[in-house]
Amino acid sequence: MPKYSWEARTKTGGIQKGVMEAASANNVEVQLKKFGFSNITISEQAKGVSFKLPSFGGGKVETKELVIFTRQFATMIDSGLPLVQCLEILSSQQENKTFRDILFKVKESVESGSTFADALSKHPKAFDQLFVNLVAAGEIGGILDTILQRLAAYIEKSMKLKKQIKGAMVYPITIMSIAIIVVGVILVFVIPTFAKMFADFGGELPAPTKIVIALSNFLSKYIIVIIAACYGISWLTKKYYATPAGRKNIDRMALKAPIAGPLIRKVAVAKFTRTLGTMVSSGVPIMDGLEIVAKTAGNKIVEEAIYGVRTAISEGKTMAEPLAACGVFPPMVVQMIAVGEATGAMDAMLNKIADFYDDEVDDAVSAMTAMMEPMLMVFLGTTVGGLVVAMYLPIFKLAGAVGG
Repeated sequence: MPKYSWEARTKTGGIQKGVMEAASANNVEVQLKKFGFSNITISEQAKGVSFKLPSFGGGKVETKELVIFTRQFATMIDSGLPLVQCLEILSSQQENKTFRDILFKVKESVESGSTFADALSKHPKAFDQLFVNLVAAGEIGGILDTILQRLAAYIEKSMKLKKQIKGAMVYPITIMSIAIIVVGVILVFVIPTFAKMFADFGGELPAPTKIVIALSNFLSKYIIVIIAACYGISWLTKKYYATPAGRKNIDRMALKAPIAGPLIRKVAVAKFTRTLGTMVSSGVPIMDGLEIVAKTAGNKIVEEAIYGVRTAISEGKTMAEPLAACGVFPPMVVQMIAVGEATGAMDAMLNKIADFYDDEVDDAVSAMTAMMEPMLMVFLGTTVGGLVVAMYLPIFKLAGAVGG
């Protein structure tokens, strides 16, 4: 079916845009008028040639798609459109088939009598516990549009944080991969040619050249074993991390790592305060909020610390006391949360801490990238240059002997 772009005025006077699949433009107009739109402008989208690769393992709902859906949904709810009609419009214009099917099922559940939050909870791969709980709080409080706007802002900031971390890792991984490939090619394909040439010359080779040739012989002979060993170590590490003790030990080492440790801690603090601040400001009980935050912490040590805070609060303690005792969160964070508890402005204080640590993460990523760049270049230059020099030493020696 063809797709039509449309623009219309809502009941409250706002402008809404979208895309809808339909048999004709008249069908689109009839559907939009049914939803209460007026001053409708419709245009058929141009047909383009597209090539789609087959999907293996099912589709996936991207974070960006979830943000767009949440913002559009909030706008439509704020404009006075009924919930079911909003879901019908948004599902019909969704290009991701997996997400479209999920929204259609959510609409059917709502039509059959389920609450919006209950309908979303049936699809955990698209809507996590945080999303579902905030929507539930919005439905109970009658502020669903406000909650959805907060959710969209939260998801956008979380997405930005993930991009910062991924961006910091791309450069060193790329340089290291190039270094390994270049060194491997030189040792496996180039060095044996030099070794054969030196053997024909005869004579004693310099120590660096002997070491490089021995390394080349070893790599050429055992390369399959080395690749298998690397794969085996990776597999065993993954299996070990899947165990409670393994995950705890590896996550503890990650927090204590010389360069990455402080960054991981700052990311954990930013995520904890942003998530909890969003939930508290949306009316989610603090105990429920802490449980959800703990499950989404991403680090076992941080998760256990948050569960410890939750247990302490249930025993009548303040939030700041167990936070200080766990040793995971910096003193400044603990003191600001204590002030937030004392003044009754916990949500505002948590969001301020999150904003501060977002900037801290940005600065830490920039500093780490700036520090690693020259180190990696020196490593790459030294490794490749050392191999080249080691293989040319006998040639220099021979040239010196001939010249003498």
